[in-house]
Amino acid sequence: MQSNYKRLGDLITPVSEKNSELVTSDLRGVNYQKYFMPSVANTHGVDLSNYKVIRNNQFACNLMHVGRDECLPIALHKGNKPIIVSPAYFSFQITDESEILSDYLFIWFKRPEFDREACFYTDADVRQGLVKSAFLDMKIAVPPIEEQRKIVAEFQAIERRIECNRRLIATLEATAQTIYRHMFVDNIDPENLPQGWRMGTIGDVMIISSGKSLTDKRDVPNDEYKYPIAGASGIIGYANDYNQSDNFITTGRVGTIGIVNRYLTKSWTADNVLVAKSKYFEFAYQILKSINYEELKGGGVQSLITQTGLSNVVLPIPPDNDINKFERMINPIANLIIAHQKEISSCHTLLLLLLSKLSKL
Repeated sequence: MQSNYKRLGDLITPVSEKNSELVTSDLRGVNYQKYFMPSVANTHGVDLSNYKVIRNNQFACNLMHVGRDECLPIALHKGNKPIIVSPAYFSFQITDESEILSDYLFIWFKRPEFDREACFYTDADVRQGLVKSAFLDMKIAVPPIEEQRKIVAEFQAIERRIECNRRLIATLEATAQTIYRHMFVDNIDPENLPQGWRMGTIGDVMIISSGKSLTDKRDVPNDEYKYPIAGASGIIGYANDYNQSDNFITTGRVGTIGIVNRYLTKSWTADNVLVAKSKYFEFAYQILKSINYEELKGGGVQSLITQTGLSNVVLPIPPDNDINKFERMINPIANLIIAHQKEISSCHTLLLLLLSKLSKL
């Protein structure tokens, strides 16, 4: 262990401010992707005074189920308006910002190696939680403050570029969806279809299959592990083999439901996605974006969407000439979206490379 490594517990101070004055009703959870998300809990009639207040530059994390989820859900609040989180969360702040920056520490928490180490320490807990004492005993590399500022600046510059591309993609996606709805959804009555239309199923437009499990993967691509692994929420790593060589579309089968992604390169589709292929690629993509996936979930312990269930969704199908016209209109927009997605992918690779370098500090 290098001399600049320090115990986390010596760098932070626990905070536990109750919302006794009801300073806010903005209840958040902590996502496994390490950001605060709006809570889905029904708070009607709930006493919010027992929840924890999280203020600017304060952290909150969920130490339960770390081993099960294979990561530590943790987030840093940035904003003048406070939020509240579950009283079960562990919350803290930096003791001395002249020694370690909160933004730098949060970058450290985003390292895949940090999550793997956190998972290692859950072996002592039958619930696969991370014991607080073990969390506080974890070691953090603390370089000089100027080097920390440089790392934070580089990291945040890449994150801003990603966010800029995401906003552009959202605008382009909205434009494409508007065109799709104007041509194929709005004012279309299934009981009185226009001439040449017919009722059919998703299976008539695209072929649906399932991905496959994979254990051998890398967080950062290299010459051998160069094929993206398509998971329910997007690219989740890189493989040394592929099971898809043609253009395809994915949607979550289990876990994360409702996220639809295009892929135009050789890739490995994970076992938590359904895979769609069609000669009407953009038309199929818009159909999958428009599905109400909640209605397709099964009623088991863990809700999932099946190939058969998705393939059998009934919908009006326009004539081929109309679909081809739509494809010609959308292709320029889709190409721009794909270009921005490629830049996001490159930025994520840069972030992972930057994170991997932190272990060498």
